[in-house]
Amino acid sequence: MKRRDFLKLGVSSLVASQLPGTLFGQTAQPVVAVCQGTDYAAVTRKAIAALGGMKGFVKPGSTVVVKPNMGWDRKPEYAANTHPLVVKTIVEECLASGARRVKVFDNTCNDARRSYENCGIPAALKGMKNVDVRFVENDRFRKTALNGRFLKEWPLYDDALNADVFINVPIAKHHSLTGLTLGLKNMMGIMADNRGYIHRGIEDALSDVSSVVKSHLVIIDATRILTDHGPQGGNLKDVKVLNTVIASRDIVAADAYATTLFGMKPQDLSTTVTAHKRGLGEMDLKKIRVIRA
Repeated sequence: MKRRDFLKLGVSSLVASQLPGTLFGQTAQPVVAVCQGTDYAAVTRKAIAALGGMKGFVKPGSTVVVKPNMGWDRKPEYAANTHPLVVKTIVEECLASGARRVKVFDNTCNDARRSYENCGIPAALKGMKNVDVRFVENDRFRKTALNGRFLKEWPLYDDALNADVFINVPIAKHHSLTGLTLGLKNMMGIMADNRGYIHRGIEDALSDVSSVVKSHLVIIDATRILTDHGPQGGNLKDVKVLNTVIASRDIVAADAYATTLFGMKPQDLSTTVTAHKRGLGEMDLKKIRVIRA
């Protein structure tokens, strides 16, 4: 992309980001930015810039939650957790946009201390001012009315509930039960109690949660993806390097595009289909504007 075209894109995306969801009765076309390169910090910044820049999301004085997947006792190369450089770059962009505080956490599946240590994210953020990376605390989950189709209420983490901006940063990977883990599935990391229970109605459960806690920005880490034996992985033979970062304001559109990285279609993923039917976003790739940089 030429510099002049990139600047034009940034301006037009920023203008679009300020428009209401509907204009003259028409729903605004969702945008998905797809950026590739081996410099993961630069690629992540390009993806954010393609949507108008982080200042379109984070205002001075905001409290921001950056919610990666860091739930597994795995090193970054195993593609079970979000890449540390992707997370670090997002946090840097939030701070540069005036965030008062950036909070990073996940309710882990494996032992919390080992998961946090081996995923590499706390180490990447160490020493950054106004950045909190902490283990979740059980007494900070709040029973929250969802009034959903599957979940009427559920304990959700108060940092997610109280954030001015919620940035959802999953890794794209295989999941043995749901097919894939993407933006919608990553919302389980703000939930407490017996999360295994929600797999009885996982499609509606994830939509129930996402209807209450909105992902203002979704950035999917596909720098390397886990193609099998997810969500935990453990074999480098299951990892495919794509050097890709995907970003969108629309969680369904982001997930829909990410399914194609696995040779799938959006309609192959029941969580995506359900969220689309419930009005949480667009899954038809023909109705999504894809920007490549």
